[in-house]
Amino acid sequence: MGVDRERIASLTRELLLAIGEDPERPGLKQTPARMAELYAEFFAGVGEDPAAPLARTISVSHGPAPDTLPSGAVLLRGIRFRSVCEHHLLPFAGHAHIAYLPGEQVVGLGALVKVVEILASRPQVQERLGEQIADAIASHLDARGVLVVMDAVHGCVTMRGGRQTEASTLTIAARGVYTDPVARAELIALIGMGPSTGSGTGTSA
Repeated sequence: MGVDRERIASLTRELLLAIGEDPERPGLKQTPARMAELYAEFFAGVGEDPAAPLARTISVSHGPAPDTLPSGAVLLRGIRFRSVCEHHLLPFAGHAHIAYLPGEQVVGLGALVKVVEILASRPQVQERLGEQIADAIASHLDARGVLVVMDAVHGCVTMRGGRQTEASTLTIAARGVYTDPVARAELIALIGMGPSTGSGTGTSA
């Protein structure tokens, strides 16, 4: 169905009236239309299939040792994402780090980014978002293990209530061999290395 921009604009105008503002004053006159465009972008993933980017795989069973499966994980660090918390409709944003242990098939790295973007572009909670990413990869790739680590800053924590501007939230979702903390320890350490990790995932884990 897609995002109903006209309805969002109308509701935004009603919201401005509800807080005692004048939606016709110069500074707010274009706000309903801007909000409609913003929400169309933020919620573009609603109804979209997150598994679709994983449909095109690449076989790794060809080459000098065709019967040998990859011995190490594919790790993509520092995927920037933004989403909207479903509790207060405030944004949260940070980095996702994805690792999977391939079987006979791998996927283009851009496909992993697209999975994150689709699932983040809908009303979310971080805990569920990480689990959904892990499920999509585990269910649609020939992966022996999947690990998703997410580190994000939430508007509902930094801008309201206690206003903890320094606080970030870390979540871990694991499938297959990486449900064992010992098996995923090396990956957690690797995620914590280098400048791409954002707000200190390695020390938090």
